[in-house]
Amino acid sequence: MPHEFVLRHRVEFADTDMAGIIHFSSYFRYMEVTEHAFFRSLGFSVASRDAGIGWPRVDVGCEFRAPLRFEDELDVRLVVVEKKSKSLRYEFHITKVGEEPLLEVATGRMTVVCVAMDVEMGTMKATRIPEALAVQIDVAPEEILEISETQ
Repeated sequence: MPHEFVLRHRVEFADTDMAGIIHFSSYFRYMEVTEHAFFRSLGFSVASRDAGIGWPRVDVGCEFRAPLRFEDELDVRLVVVEKKSKSLRYEFHITKVGEEPLLEVATGRMTVVCVAMDVEMGTMKATRIPEALAVQIDVAPEEILEISETQ
């Protein structure tokens, strides 16, 4: 059962600011794209109208340690650090590809809640994570969590 997933990205020109450095908001987009790829790898989507569920974010954050620039490659590692009946909490470890030693440029976090969506009424209500998905997601073992906290 997966508790982590890695996706490689490349900094595009549109992701940078006037100084040619990645804009802070791009990190959130990379984290979200990685989460979407994680769900697809399990045969699901974060926006499943057919199933009538969604995954709004209820907490996000990011700490920036080193800049990235246009055309740099980065790996975003999503780690499931908590799974409850209706929510998931991730940590993201963002590293620059090709750096020795490995350079962690940012760390992020995101908490998402599984919701039942009533499209006609425009409402959402927290609901249990579908069993077919929940059984495929594990929480990172303690030793991985301890390593993450010391980095």
